[in-house]
Formats: sequence, structure tokens, C-alpha cells
Amino acid sequence: MQEDPHTHERHVLAELREHTRMLAEELPTPLRRIRVCSGDTLIEVEWQESAAAPAVDPPASGGIAVVATSVNGHGSASPPEAATPPAGFHTVTSPMVGTFYTGPEPGADAFVTVGDTITSGQVVGIVEAMKLMNPIVAEIAGVVTELHADNAEAVEFGQPLITLATVNAAAYNGSA
Repeated sequence: MQEDPHTHERHVLAELREHTRMLAEELPTPLRRIRVCSGDTLIEVEWQESAAAPAVDPPASGGIAVVATSVNGHGSASPPEAATPPAGFHTVTSPMVGTFYTGPEPGADAFVTVGDTITSGQVVGIVEAMKLMNPIVAEIAGVVTELHADNAEAVEFGQPLITLATVNAAAYNGSA
């Protein structure tokens, strides 16, 4: 007699939930977020800014591999440390892990380029995460001074995407 595929799926998800709970309890520092995926099983752990903890090895138990992945892609399990911009500048950062796109579709002009004056709430890029396109908007008005991510580049949570000059933006842009 063959096992019902839904029963197997519920069993795998129950094991995944249990491994996630155990992982969270065993970690030495407070967590900001745990992301759990079922297909090919992934658990992504994100620590609070001040914490840096080692990655957790997969358990030896059979069936499910539980992995704490690096959030910043450089072997550290802590979130990326974005440098604080100087006074009069603001950095737009990625609110999630995904793929950054500079334009609305392939081959289209970029939402913004260096030297553009933008308004608060203006779309400056898109981050695709889990097949969803998430618009990235500027929280404040300013002039784009630097682009930190290229089109179709993988980005991490908190990674700088764009730097804006916020104080006396017209003077920076050469018009005043």
C-alpha cells in the first residue's frame, strides 16, 4: 500500500517546523528573522544587528537538512553592516533578500541614474523575491549620488542599493 503524498508532505513540514524551533532555541543570540522554505528545504537565519553568531551545521538526523545560510554572503551569519552615510546623505537599502532590478523590465531604462533628482516615494528599483516584484521606493527626496547594485544582481537584506544627497540637493546637482 502506497503512502498518501499529503501525509508525507505534512510529516516533512512537521519535521521542518520542529527543526526550526530547535534551531531557534539553540542559537546563542536573539534572532531578527527565520525564513523557512520547504522545496529543497532551507532555513535562513538573520541575527539582530549587534549580534554575530556562527552558522549552524545541519543536524545528523535523516530526512531533512536544516541549514543556516549566510545573510551577507561573506561567510558571516550576521546581517551586512551598511556604512553610515555622511551628514546630508541617505542610503536606500534592500528590505529583503532577492534580485535587484534597475528598470521595470528587461531592456527598459533604469528607474534612476546618478545625478537624477528624485522625490520621496519615487520607485528607484525592484527587488524580486520568491517570484514577487517588490518596488523599492526612496523614503526621502534627494539627488542620486551613487548606485551600489547592478541590474539583476543578487542582494541581501540591508544591502545598500542607492545613495542620495539629501541636504541642498539642488546645489549638488549644479542648479541653484
